Amino acid sequence: MEPFAIRDIRVEGLQRISAGTVFNYLPVKVGDTLTEKKSQDAVRALFKTGFFRDVQLEREGDVLIVTVVERPSIAGIKITGSRDISEDDLKKSLKDIGLAEGRVFNKSLLDRVEQELRQQYFSRGYYAVIIRPTVTPLERNRVDLNIEVIEGKVARIREINLVGNQLFPDKKLLNLFTIGPKSWYAVFSSRDKYSKQKLAGDLERLRNFYQDQGFLEFNIDSTQVSLTPDKEKIYITVNITEGKKYFVMGYKLSGTFPVPERVLHELISIGPGDVFSRKAVTETTKKISDRLANDGYAFANVNAIPDVDKDKSEVFFTFFIDPGRRIYVRRVNFAGNIVTRDDVMRREMRQQEGGWYNAEKIQRSRVRLQRLGFFDDVNVETPTLAGVADQVDVNINVKERPTGNLLLGVGYSDSDGVLFNASVTQSNLFGTGKELSVSFDNSASTRNYNIRYVNPYYTKDGLSRGFNIFSSTIDAALADTAAYTADSQGVGVFFGIPLSEENKVDIGADVEQIDLHVNSASAQVAQDFVALNESSNTVLKTTLAWSRDTLDSLLLPTSGTLQRVSAEIALPGTDIEYYKLTYLAGRYWPLSPTYTFKIKGELGYGSGYGDQATLPFYKNFYAGGSSTVRGFSSRSLGPRDTLPPNDPIGGNRRVLVNAELLFPLPGASADEKSMRLSFFTDGGMVYGPGEKVDLGQLRYSAGIAFNWFSPVGPLSFSYAIPLNDKPGDRKESFQFTLGVPLR
Repeated sequence: MEPFAIRDIRVEGLQRISAGTVFNYLPVKVGDTLTEKKSQDAVRALFKTGFFRDVQLEREGDVLIVTVVERPSIAGIKITGSRDISEDDLKKSLKDIGLAEGRVFNKSLLDRVEQELRQQYFSRGYYAVIIRPTVTPLERNRVDLNIEVIEGKVARIREINLVGNQLFPDKKLLNLFTIGPKSWYAVFSSRDKYSKQKLAGDLERLRNFYQDQGFLEFNIDSTQVSLTPDKEKIYITVNITEGKKYFVMGYKLSGTFPVPERVLHELISIGPGDVFSRKAVTETTKKISDRLANDGYAFANVNAIPDVDKDKSEVFFTFFIDPGRRIYVRRVNFAGNIVTRDDVMRREMRQQEGGWYNAEKIQRSRVRLQRLGFFDDVNVETPTLAGVADQVDVNINVKERPTGNLLLGVGYSDSDGVLFNASVTQSNLFGTGKELSVSFDNSASTRNYNIRYVNPYYTKDGLSRGFNIFSSTIDAALADTAAYTADSQGVGVFFGIPLSEENKVDIGADVEQIDLHVNSASAQVAQDFVALNESSNTVLKTTLAWSRDTLDSLLLPTSGTLQRVSAEIALPGTDIEYYKLTYLAGRYWPLSPTYTFKIKGELGYGSGYGDQATLPFYKNFYAGGSSTVRGFSSRSLGPRDTLPPNDPIGGNRRVLVNAELLFPLPGASADEKSMRLSFFTDGGMVYGPGEKVDLGQLRYSAGIAFNWFSPVGPLSFSYAIPLNDKPGDRKESFQFTLGVPLR
């Protein structure tokens, strides 16, 4: 084509695409001189759009004619035969590579389609998968795309062979792997399902194991993954070189020390003569970094530089410290708190605006926000500021949980049976952090009315104050304990005094009017009490408690400790003079990101004083049931009344122990923090006045439990088997509670 000046441009062959789109991509315009090079550039530009399968340029006088043949559009995509991966998920992966309904169809994409889908199935162990795409032309330059998937069988790991290990047996090393042949009884296990990512993680665990045992030069020489011809069995061979065992010759600190050097020496976990451990070295660098971060050096760099003496099998470490700039916090920002006011969250912050960055205070602030009970999740980020080297913001993003509800419904407790309840509760009243509840509970044995109000920040220093007004009627016989009835009404006030971040003192005072009703059918213990005391008594009592709480969450903790010493004392001069003392201690250990081990113990003691010789029987401790020793009927353990039917009467001393392994519900999402399962062992017993506290009499049980903070309230299921029940014990394996607090 001879060069010519373009007087006009005409586009032919368009069906769906507008002429404006062609002109937009065309690199020549009216008035330009069309040369051979510009013609080639124009054709290349239009092909590059992907809209056309043919482009031709022709000249008609001074008019440039652009003739195009559009590629067909995709009318529909249908995927058949996919069982392990949903059709929606497969379509999403295809859309990511440019294949979706309504888009232009390009045959070159079919190879990418097959490759993408094959990779999707390979990642799930389907190595025999067959992908067959079929293109069906339709009218109006459209096509249907049908993709047939023949999944085949999942390839299973048949064997993992370790070559080169002499110091440790195969069994010990293969226990480090999360993948491998599964046992015949592990029906639901996916251990034998191959995953490249999991194998990489297992090899890293193997490397860590050796290097933590002193084998500095341990090396994984090669890894072979072999697939049998039928693509159903996988054999993995790992070749390793163990090397020699190294010992630590010594260490020194180098670089800049913004804190006293002796403080840094105290953080070092290795010393001369120790077996080399990569874990200990890593922990040391982390401890030093964390310590510097508490003094504002948020981005300190600590490197452990080894000096290896191969002849002596020794290594000397130099910990080089580069603290970087000292960082301070510009602002603390909150997001996600739709109901909760900023000032309610800000008063829990221990990291202040304008202060030096302190990693420990930021972490403590996060824990305090979690412990409010208003949020399902609390995330903290500390982004740097653009163009500013020594400032960060602290961004707190929360996910609020419902803190108020109007509840009209039915619950169940193994101790009280069916519960009819009505309550209006708001633990975050108008977003102020204050609590107000009005409730009514009615069961076969108990009727309760209660009004409660708590202001957790009565003073700016964190002194809390609350009030409660209560009234109850109890028919103990219907709760399967010693028969009597009682009416009580009262009012109380209580204060919480923070002594430190983790220590608190609670003080309260109640005035309670108690009216007992007994007759000849009542329990002997109730008749004896009324014979020695008035049936109507007014009690002025005080409650004192000290607690140390380092738990990371109010709802479902995973780490920390809890200790509590409490006393309930009827003041001298009231109708009934008694006291009750309780000591509770518990601890949570995070075994992994998902598993937590918990242990808890409780001791209780009560007695009378003055004219009252013993603890009033209606103040006794009880054991058995979902809140004490599961697997035994509620309140059933311990002394019994002397009159038939010899119902339990509780005791003035109690011993409880509990151990649990807590873990998430299988299949639950990673951010699900309102429910979990546990394997548990419970133990406990109560003892009456004059009885010896014999720990050999403790009853034990073991089982599995499910706890859930559901939208309608706490819910707990448990199934327990008594381990050492005695004749006469009341057993109850399945127990659940709904609408009453969890353990």
